[in-house]
Amino acid sequence: MKILAHRGYWKKEDEKNTKAAFERAFDNGFGIETDLRDIKGTIVISHNMPKGDEMTFEELLQLSDGRNLPLALNIKADGQAEEIKRLLNKYNYTNYFTFDMSIPDMVVELETGLKVFTGISDIVPNPIMFEKAKGVWLDSFNSDWFGEKEIKDILNKGKEVCIVSPDLHKREYKKVWERYKSLKRIMVCTDYPQEAEEFFND
Repeated sequence: MKILAHRGYWKKEDEKNTKAAFERAFDNGFGIETDLRDIKGTIVISHNMPKGDEMTFEELLQLSDGRNLPLALNIKADGQAEEIKRLLNKYNYTNYFTFDMSIPDMVVELETGLKVFTGISDIVPNPIMFEKAKGVWLDSFNSDWFGEKEIKDILNKGKEVCIVSPDLHKREYKKVWERYKSLKRIMVCTDYPQEAEEFFND
């Protein structure tokens, strides 16, 4: 089980998507999920519209210091594929995937050779371009609809799986974690990475 810290390993709300949160995640051996946008030709870390003072994607890759821990890159704006690929190659970063992009941009990212995860959820039950995707971003916006069987079905089709923990949607999560605790070949994205580490890898 690989644990991804949602917007880094933050301890206060204002630490989300900051250097402190990313540093803490990497230093504790966690991968991260973060948001990519662009401003004036530079890719930056930002969930909302960037203002110009955000940490850059390149600075994040430098911060990882060659550790190559999992990166889940939430694509918040089209047109970044070539630059994302260039920067990943520059730092020899291979342990990543992109997700949540628009459908036209997904086509471009696949053509560029990026590792793309398609989405499956209670809102989008039929994934886009499943056959070409490297894996699945498995989400549960309104209900805890999946369990071990659904996850195994995806794995058996040769796809990787990253689960969105219900805590990201402000729901109870421990009982849901029990449903897939025995599975080893998956990733879990959570706001509680240390708790997840102790729960899944005890």
